[in-house]
Amino acid sequence: MLDLEVVPERSLGNEQWEFALGMPFSQAVSILQKHCRIIKNVQVLYSEQTPLSHDLILNLTQDGIKLLFDATNQRLKVIEVYDLSKVKLKYCGVHFNSQAIAPTIEQIDQSFGATHPGVYNPAEQLFHLNFRGLSFSFQLDSWNEAPKYEIPHGAMVKRMHIYTGNNLQETRAPAMPLACFFGNIFAECVDVLRDGAGPLGLKLRLLTAGSGPGVMADSKVRFLERSIFFGDSCQDVLGALGSPHKVFYKSEDKMKIHSPSPHKQVPSKCNDYFFNYFTLGVDILFDSTTHLVKKFVLHTNYPGHYNFNIYHRCDFKIPLVIKKEGTNSQTEECILTTNSKWDQIQELLGHPMEKPVVLHRSSSANNTNPFGSTFCFGLQRMIFEVMQNNHIASVTLYGAPRTSSQARLGSSASSH
Repeated sequence: MLDLEVVPERSLGNEQWEFALGMPFSQAVSILQKHCRIIKNVQVLYSEQTPLSHDLILNLTQDGIKLLFDATNQRLKVIEVYDLSKVKLKYCGVHFNSQAIAPTIEQIDQSFGATHPGVYNPAEQLFHLNFRGLSFSFQLDSWNEAPKYEIPHGAMVKRMHIYTGNNLQETRAPAMPLACFFGNIFAECVDVLRDGAGPLGLKLRLLTAGSGPGVMADSKVRFLERSIFFGDSCQDVLGALGSPHKVFYKSEDKMKIHSPSPHKQVPSKCNDYFFNYFTLGVDILFDSTTHLVKKFVLHTNYPGHYNFNIYHRCDFKIPLVIKKEGTNSQTEECILTTNSKWDQIQELLGHPMEKPVVLHRSSSANNTNPFGSTFCFGLQRMIFEVMQNNHIASVTLYGAPRTSSQARLGSSASSH
């Protein structure tokens, strides 16, 4: 049985690990994988057809705990303990729920002190006692008439919630805590830079945990802006974003068969390679001969996709200039985002002339893919990988590299 410390408005955990509000989904999964011999029978719950309309949930069935993640930013929003008989709980090092201590209203009063009067919900037949960042729900089905303010003696806690703020219904996932950075950089947003012909590059607003010289107590989140373009060198990208989490060399180009003259393409002695930035949700493809950027891949990390939980969600914005119908010169500006659906994109960009390429992902060790195929459509030097629920799994941007005479935007030219 887990023995966990409750920290209102912050976390639930022990000396080995901690589920902290604002924690990214992937880090919570990493904790569960590391302690899989202790924490067993975990479910991942999400809406297959409308993944943005419901929270993304990790259900620890053996321990009576649910971790509710915001569907849009995929950070931990609420920690719910729904079965207190399966877990030991303590506050400030003192147990208020264990096999020897029942979580009665008297025990909660003793452990947490006074608060505002409780609120009765007749639909649930539950009495909610709220502290800042913490609430307890008491079962009252054995009472004939609900009390107005005071919870009857002996009432037992049925559920407990940890969240940010004063209102569980209105709570939102907080910003990622400093303890979750682990030396990584994260992308708050990624803007696609474009001209009339198509994409030029990316402008990234980055988050990192910076600190004063040698003083960890002064750590705080720092914001950085970096731009990278087609035709940038490896050195340019490393200088802007730092080292990638992984370098992946393409063993074969499975899309080559769809090029105009695949039989004329001479096999390369070297392979193109990706810089994988998992915490940014971005891959960058370099040409094996010139070592210059030739493609960007932006990942949305939707549940129900084969690559789910490999990347953090890339919160991208792609600006478009659309000509208004019936006019020669009037245009309107639109923005495609991570949340845009394929039918909305087609309304703005028009329907592709060619049929989609069907992509069936699988690993070399296991050919099964429980999530089914995705469909790739090309429009305006962008390839949209579309899931069966109409959401976008990834966007690949490609374009002609810049000439060496073109100056880098926002930074001084560097010699190589």
